[in-house]
Amino acid sequence: MIFFLAAVLLLLLSSLLAPLSRNGSLFWDRLSLVAGLTGCLFGLAAAALCLFTRESLLLSVPWQTIAGSFSLRIDGLSAVFLAPAFLISGAGLLYGSGYWPHSELPGSSAWIRFFYPLLAAGIALVLAADNGVVFLISWEIMALCGYFLVITEREDEQNLRAGLVYLMSTHVGTLALFALFALLGENACLVSLPAAGSLSSAMTGNATILFLLTLVGFGIKGGIMPLHIWLPGAHAAAPSHVSALMSGVMIKTGIYGILRVTSFFHALPAWWGWLILGLGLLSGILGVLFAIAQHDIKRLLAYHSIENIGIILLGTGAAMLGKTHGVESIAVLGMAGALLHVVNHGLFKGLLFLSAGSMIKSTGSRQLSSYGGLLRSMPYTGLFFLGGAIAICGLPPLNGFVSEWFVYLALLRPGSQATQSLNGLLLAVPGLAMIGGLALLCFAKVFGLSFLGTPRTDLPDKREAPVTMLAAMAILLGGCVWIGIAPATVQPMLSGAIAQWINLSGSGVRAFADLAPLQYISISAVFLLLLLLLLFLFSRYRGRIIAERPPTWGCGYAVQIPRAQYSTSSFAEMIMKLSRHVLIPRFEEQRAKGIFPASGSFKSHTPDVVLDRLLIPLFQFSAGIAFKIRSFLQHGVIGIYMLYSALTIIIMLYILL
Repeated sequence: MIFFLAAVLLLLLSSLLAPLSRNGSLFWDRLSLVAGLTGCLFGLAAAALCLFTRESLLLSVPWQTIAGSFSLRIDGLSAVFLAPAFLISGAGLLYGSGYWPHSELPGSSAWIRFFYPLLAAGIALVLAADNGVVFLISWEIMALCGYFLVITEREDEQNLRAGLVYLMSTHVGTLALFALFALLGENACLVSLPAAGSLSSAMTGNATILFLLTLVGFGIKGGIMPLHIWLPGAHAAAPSHVSALMSGVMIKTGIYGILRVTSFFHALPAWWGWLILGLGLLSGILGVLFAIAQHDIKRLLAYHSIENIGIILLGTGAAMLGKTHGVESIAVLGMAGALLHVVNHGLFKGLLFLSAGSMIKSTGSRQLSSYGGLLRSMPYTGLFFLGGAIAICGLPPLNGFVSEWFVYLALLRPGSQATQSLNGLLLAVPGLAMIGGLALLCFAKVFGLSFLGTPRTDLPDKREAPVTMLAAMAILLGGCVWIGIAPATVQPMLSGAIAQWINLSGSGVRAFADLAPLQYISISAVFLLLLLLLLFLFSRYRGRIIAERPPTWGCGYAVQIPRAQYSTSSFAEMIMKLSRHVLIPRFEEQRAKGIFPASGSFKSHTPDVVLDRLLIPLFQFSAGIAFKIRSFLQHGVIGIYMLYSALTIIIMLYILL
């Protein structure tokens, strides 16, 4: 626990040193960076210690002013979330020193350097909190720091709107969490959370209310559809390394909360698992469909976060159903897939957001229509983005394939066992396959339109990212490659968390290795990497041979223009037409007509159905009613206001007495 406390204190020190650099002092800026990076290393050490020893770390100090204690606990479950949290936080700090340099933007740089370490510390405390008071205080620190980072560029009205939606959404979730801890009881709020498997009354109405409050409170933070309304706007508005931390780590606190609360119960109702499974399919399929329709690269990546939350929920739902029906193999495989995808998504989504930040810094635009041919001027960024794209699509030899393979095994398991009650899991297999196929289509579009072809606009000063930014991306890509090639090294780290959540015996944990023989993945991954290396060397050898290269056929046009390429809309046209009743896109089209046609144009926009078509009209309607009530009640007459107060006091006394 000493390592963890040192990590939190160093992150707080990093935050407190940041304002000292507002006058342009590089010394305080560098000292803040070093303190933050050192804190992340200490945090990684604490998480690794818990994962390898499988022993819980505990700290409990009595409060001096209120009842209860300041309690922290790092066990197998929280350590799985803490490890990527500290790794991505450290990579983001390193990346931010080049992405948002203090020498160019001292004011906003100090703003980010103050709130970013605080956000990382808040996330760490949320994951380690062992009672309701500590959890809610840490949750609020995390929420407020996230808001201030989202509105970093607050001169843009869209960013302020995104921050407001985020703040409102997160506090609706916080209200649900207050109710959740109140129902869990005084001991959970002030002393310590219930132990895993200690609650046996999961079939009662009180447990159902607890589960629904958990789903709302943590589902909003996790970005589960249809509770995702804050996520696309906030991720797009925040600086790219902040988006990496929010998407790769912060939204996982929602998943952590769901897993933590459901672990309290010895047995779970079947409908809990089916509901989680259904929400996973909804989030996964709609998330990737909305991603395909986006033109803003950061909004596109934000919707892919919702998609991957859906994949995590598919594994979680399968694990819950396996636990309910006593089928340990399904429970183990489902939870292994969910937990490993938590780690994997943090790595490759952080990598993709950092790569996107390099593209934005170089071109000055978030629009995919502004890119094209970036691989020539940004080869390393292109390589890192390609690595993240391969991983997020679940393709070997990178890490996304391994965790999705676990989820597939869990969903397919009923077909190999006499478990008639779980055959419904097989229906989720085509859904997961559809998610993977659509993700592949989306990233073929993004990589092809951004890095290949010819530049679509004359954007000046396109250059490769600074070395600190490249180093941060290399760290995350290294993690993706490591888990993809040697997943067996990660398997023991997950066993403690899986056993804790499912209440498995030691033999059940050891059976995990038999359920998923990962050595075959390692052999295949190494073979595939060697094949790719040979192809690369062969292409380099052929490049030395001088040969005439005729121009690409231009379809009869003598002069090729940049606009004569696929656009984001044309690439996704077929999928948009097939899903038009779900996405409800808006089109603005001006066709070129007549013998001497004028210029034509075509624009497409896909609004967020839940936010733009449901909640905003509902808020506007509610605001209209509130204004009418205000005009009716407020007359500017003090006597009437005193009458309101007297009536309120009388009603309260009547209720209390």
